[in-house]
Amino acid sequence: MTTVLITGANAGLGAAFARGFAAKGCGLVLVARDKDRLDAVAAALGREFGVTCEVLPADLLDAEERATVEDRLADRAHPVDILVNNAGFGLPAPFPHSPLADEERMLDLLVKVPLRLTHALLPGLRERRRGAVLNVSSVAGLLPTGTYGAAKAWVTAFSESLRVDMEPYGVRVLAVVPGFTRTEFQQRAGMDVSALREAVWLEPDAVVAKALRDLARSRPISITGRRYQAYALAVRHLPRGFVARKMARERRAPGQGATR
Repeated sequence: MTTVLITGANAGLGAAFARGFAAKGCGLVLVARDKDRLDAVAAALGREFGVTCEVLPADLLDAEERATVEDRLADRAHPVDILVNNAGFGLPAPFPHSPLADEERMLDLLVKVPLRLTHALLPGLRERRRGAVLNVSSVAGLLPTGTYGAAKAWVTAFSESLRVDMEPYGVRVLAVVPGFTRTEFQQRAGMDVSALREAVWLEPDAVVAKALRDLARSRPISITGRRYQAYALAVRHLPRGFVARKMARERRAPGQGATR
């Protein structure tokens, strides 16, 4: 049975990934800080899909607690086959208006944590010559959208590079690049998204369904919705100077830049 470890699994895209993999009969290792919410998610998935859910509460910004997750990923006796690096948060104000400590915490969770968890898992995947890593990025990483976007740009670039390196070992790597998605993300970050049109919003289950299809097809990047696919295509081909000037003119109020 395929075992999938998902970070940030107690809500939003993490919980949606748990449902998506559970529907395929996968065993799950669910990671987040809130044990009570993890237990509730695990119980619901067990009732609905009859799958085994291991609950692993951990604050990934705490070195000792993160080490327990790294050890689980490196466990050859109970191997993890797929890692979903999903945990993350945004900030309500652009750089440098947020506290530096908050900026560092965000950077650690979006960049350092996926780097370390992936590093812990890859030796086992290479040996078994199968498995996958899914890194949740954001369309915010396609444009100059502050430090959150910069971190997500790293996630996408890291995923694309890792995909090339792991392909000879049969290990798939996918960057999941969602736009505005109906989760707790914006509320937790204190972002005002009331002015956004209904048409820009994605549902978590739709993002996950697209990601799992793209993973099965060994695609490098998964972008849900024609609007965001066209957006990514345009950004890729427009001159960067033009894009930067347009973003500067249309810079929205603090808190509206992160899209996940």
